[in-house]
Amino acid sequence: MKSLNSKQPLKSLRIFSLEGIQMKTFHITWLTFFFCFFGWFGLAPLMPAIRADLGLTKPQVGNTIIAAVSATIFARMLIGRLCDTIGPRKTYTGLLIFGSIPVMCVGFAHDYVTFLLFRLAIGIIGASFVITQFHTSAMFAPKIKGTVNAVAGGWGNLGGGITQLAMPVLMAAIVGLGYTKSEAWRMAMVVPGVMLLIMAFFYYKFTKDTPAGNYDEIKRERDLLPKVSFKEAAGDMRIWALALAYAGCFGMEITFDGVAALYFFDNFKLSETQAGFWAMLFGFMNIFARALGGIVADKVGGKYGLKGKGLLLAGLLTLEGFGIVLFASAGQLTFAIISMLTFAMFLKMSNGATYSIVPFINKKAVGLVSGIVGAGGNFGGMLMGFLFKSQSITYSEAFLYIGMGVALIGMALSLIKFEKEEVEEQETVLQVA
Repeated sequence: MKSLNSKQPLKSLRIFSLEGIQMKTFHITWLTFFFCFFGWFGLAPLMPAIRADLGLTKPQVGNTIIAAVSATIFARMLIGRLCDTIGPRKTYTGLLIFGSIPVMCVGFAHDYVTFLLFRLAIGIIGASFVITQFHTSAMFAPKIKGTVNAVAGGWGNLGGGITQLAMPVLMAAIVGLGYTKSEAWRMAMVVPGVMLLIMAFFYYKFTKDTPAGNYDEIKRERDLLPKVSFKEAAGDMRIWALALAYAGCFGMEITFDGVAALYFFDNFKLSETQAGFWAMLFGFMNIFARALGGIVADKVGGKYGLKGKGLLLAGLLTLEGFGIVLFASAGQLTFAIISMLTFAMFLKMSNGATYSIVPFINKKAVGLVSGIVGAGGNFGGMLMGFLFKSQSITYSEAFLYIGMGVALIGMALSLIKFEKEEVEEQETVLQVA
């Protein structure tokens, strides 16, 4: 086994190690993505207070949910290309600095239109996922890319769950100091904005683009790589199949992150903190479920190749869809929690399985492929958002339609053939040290 100080991608993941630029980058990138969720979805658990403060209607709330994910669609494709050209280190640093501005300033919104515009601007932070997946793919060997991408993505996505409880608690603490709820939710959003700036410093200071160094330092070698155009990469049907799959799993995840607190608040008559707690459990599944999807996918890939990974993903999506249908029919809180955790398991495993395939579709344009597939997830979330803004469709009915749609995507995906570009081992090496 090569030393962790090697300038080559690591062949094992030592999750408790900070030795070597590969492991430092791994931990910094997932932690950065974790805090990005606080900026991206920090408003979601505060929506009961924001809705009352700004007098928002159901369609207006739905529009803010759509805005939260729609800007990310374009941002992810752009960010993917920037990762390929200027490198993930500069790309992430710039995104964090730029994204912190609307997060800290959203408190200046005092009507629906300005709040909607801020929510749209905040959505660009969601592009951070593409950089996370690109960077971990560069730091680790092919046989564990699925595992590493899933662990980093899952631990980062965990922020989407923790923020569901952390932000209401922070708002309550500010109210306890004598401020009104109207003032408190605005002041609370300054905190994630500041965290983004802090992580921008750490990312620029302590990571590198590749194990061998930053792009500026290895420019000569990088320039020898063949250029891949967007048209050439996007002509591969497998990319769009994965984008559709990601629309069904990650699209549902960010949709649920956006509406879960409101759903529990309204349907089960809970307090904001109680609703935030149950919504947090959904995101908390990321601590292991997405990683499990990547680990299982790598094991399946080692025996059956990308074809096996594709069939695994199709099965997980189908089970996710059935689980969402059960959740939609839950009339009691206990059954709602059980069914939520069930579909969350398959959803997050699907996330991990999707990005165990992505790095092998076009190895000359990993950033671009990651961006397109990631954008597919947000496009799915945007479409789902339209269901939640409808006056004629209840939230339960919206979940029912989504569950049926995800199950159909899973069954259709089983028809797609995911051949390898070249023969490579797909064994999983997961070490804890």
